[in-house]
Amino acid sequence: MLRSMYSGISGMKNFQTKLDVIGNNIANVNTYGFKKGRVTFKDTMNQTISGASAATENKGGKNPMQVGLGSTIATIDMIDTQSSLQTTGRALDLAISGDGYFVVKQGQSQMYTRAGNFYLDDNGTLVTGEGLKVQSYNQIGQLEDITVNVNALLPAKQTTELVMKGNLPKDAKGNSELLQQIKVVDDEGIEHVIDLKISPVDASSGSWKFAFTDKSITVDPNNPNANVVERTITIPDFDPTNPPADLSLTLKVNDGSNGARDLTVLMPIKDLTKEGGSMDANAYPDGNTQGSLESFNIGSTGEINGVFSNGLVLTLGQLALAKFSNPSGLSKIGNNTFQESVNSGTANINVPGEGRGSIAAGALEMSNVDLSEEFTEMITAQRGFQANTRIITTSDEILQELVNLKR
Repeated sequence: MLRSMYSGISGMKNFQTKLDVIGNNIANVNTYGFKKGRVTFKDTMNQTISGASAATENKGGKNPMQVGLGSTIATIDMIDTQSSLQTTGRALDLAISGDGYFVVKQGQSQMYTRAGNFYLDDNGTLVTGEGLKVQSYNQIGQLEDITVNVNALLPAKQTTELVMKGNLPKDAKGNSELLQQIKVVDDEGIEHVIDLKISPVDASSGSWKFAFTDKSITVDPNNPNANVVERTITIPDFDPTNPPADLSLTLKVNDGSNGARDLTVLMPIKDLTKEGGSMDANAYPDGNTQGSLESFNIGSTGEINGVFSNGLVLTLGQLALAKFSNPSGLSKIGNNTFQESVNSGTANINVPGEGRGSIAAGALEMSNVDLSEEFTEMITAQRGFQANTRIITTSDEILQELVNLKR
């Protein structure tokens, strides 16, 4: 009789806990990156009235007789299923499509989150709404803060190489020509547009003429070819393990005062081929003029691309994602963040796409709380609580009858 009362009390406590978890789920139905909780029960200890007995020659076996003493909480699980993504169009709103957690830091304390509503602080550091610094994964495998300096200036870099790539076929005719315009930068950061004309000298032997012209130069009005730099090269049949040496080439460029000056560059030709087919060689110069950061965007593999006014797109950093062998074992510490526990496993940190989810820029992951499921669970928890109160009421009535026996 009294056992049933305590069983009812244990049931009421358990359903109270379940209602607490359901209430927290519903309260966070619109919390970005929230992972809902779930309560499961198990029976607690049992009082044995009589133990089991084995079968004998004359009599069969007998099962044990036990009376249960109520229930208790088995687990409070974190359900870390992927939720739907909501498009926001904001560049710093990021969602993870797949496994993984953003890595954030406060001092030396490292935390993890699925909520990707990030911001830039006054130093240009990428942070969460609470000021936790979002981490990037650099080329040597270390975590570092992500800083986007919107006032950044990219210094000018002189052109030092003019890499040739593509095919110059053996069967090219004598009147074949390739025309291309290339841009080179001198040591003063000035950009020059140079015409490149490639024509065969003896294509069958791999001999070709390269003519570089800066048309803005007027060295000698009586000699229009004075500003043309020609170079005849032979494309060898070389062993890929022993490519030919880079050629040194001195171009003539306009220094801005209607005169010519020299710009010496290297011209690697190891990527040129002379196979039959199309004639599609191209020159790829390095160097750049000065540029300022105009905008930035974040790609699916977490790379933060800065777009500069000189046309260059440079990677400013790459987001880090952490993966756990048991993500349900993470500890919630508030503010949409999690911490490692002894049962979550150690964070395996790398860039997105390396066995981890991809980044969806301009979107946020919604809470994975399903209101219809939560309300259904609330009804069953409420009825379960009511049923356990009936156990206590009934036990109390029986006790009252016992007391009344004294009358």
